This record gives sequence, structure tokens and C-alpha cells, in this order.
Amino acid sequence: MDLSEVRREYMGEVLHRVDLDPDPYKQFETWFHQAERAGEGLPNAMTLATVGADGTPSTRVVLLKGVEDGALVFYTDWGSRKSLEIGDEGRVALNFHWETLFRQLSITGTATRDSLDKAEAYFRSRPRDAQLSALASEQGAVISDRATLEGRWRDLAEEYEDRELPMKETWGGFRVVPDEWQFWQGRASRLHDRFRYLPSGSGWEVDRLCP
Repeated sequence: MDLSEVRREYMGEVLHRVDLDPDPYKQFETWFHQAERAGEGLPNAMTLATVGADGTPSTRVVLLKGVEDGALVFYTDWGSRKSLEIGDEGRVALNFHWETLFRQLSITGTATRDSLDKAEAYFRSRPRDAQLSALASEQGAVISDRATLEGRWRDLAEEYEDRELPMKETWGGFRVVPDEWQFWQGRASRLHDRFRYLPSGSGWEVDRLCP
């Protein structure tokens, strides 16, 4: 499969150092809202990278559900592969790709479990069908066929038809506190603009990087 001719010219806006907010959280908010206005279908979709105990990396797309007290928050099953790989060390990487704006944002940081109270509040805000799916699925576990999964879903829907669904003990949130941000703006001729934020004292040091 030859993909050497699959390419697209990047026609993003110029990104100067003076255009950047000194606070990466504020810069992220600006880019996020611009992605919303540009029509990105899921501007909060982010690739999460983790590493297993044997050094094997894995990635998957999760949805950012909030930025609170310096942390990016997402929710998942704590029994899932990603949760087990986050483990005690908690080192993760995140990547946002906003294709319509020719932009990427890469983040590294440390993930810790969020409180059960916040997880419960978010769980209750989800559509009932999504709550049922979280209960029916043991995320990442081997299952014989789809019919088995759908059967679990229907059984739970019938069992709790007139009652509030319980949140299972292994479902909750993670809070990722970034220690590096890289804002990447695609430009013509592959001469992209790329800036890195690193902690410095009580603020952040911003450097331009070669693309």
C-alpha cells in the first residue's frame, strides 16, 4: 500500500511568540473555542498515550470533560487497560488534533484519580443509555460475541426500568496536570510554527521549536 502521494498543504495562520498567552491554560482555551467555531465535530477529543509495565505503549481517543484547578479531566472505567497502565506513576501524554485549523496540541503530565463525588455527578449527567453501557461493559475484557453484551445491556435496562442506575465502583475520573505543552500550527512548505511551554518559577517559559 503506497501512500507516498497522500498529502495536503497546510495553510494555517501565522503564529508568532507575541500571539501566545503566557499562560498555556488560557492559550488552550483560546484554541479550543476557535476549534469549536471552526466546526470541529469533537473539539474535546484527545489521544491518550500510556505505557504498560513491560514498556509497551498504547493509545486511544478519550473525551476531555473539563479543566479544573489546573487539571484536564476525563472519565473511564478504572479497570480498563489505560487505567491500569496509568497506575501509581501516572505519566501520560495527550494530543489534540484540530484538522480544520491545521493545529495540534501535545501535552505530557501526571494523571491521578478524581474524587468519587465528581465522578458520580458526571455519571448522573450522562444520557441513561450511556449509563447503561458503562454498567454492561467490562471495558477491555474478552467477550464471546456482541449478543452477550447487548443481552447484558437489555437485562440492566429491564432491572432498573423505574429506578436510578447505580454507578459501578470501577468507574471514575482522572485528572491530568500538565508539565509540558506544545502548540503546533501547520504552515505552508512544512515550515510549521511550534512553541513549547515548560514550568519556570511561578510561571511558564515559552520557547519556539523547530517543526
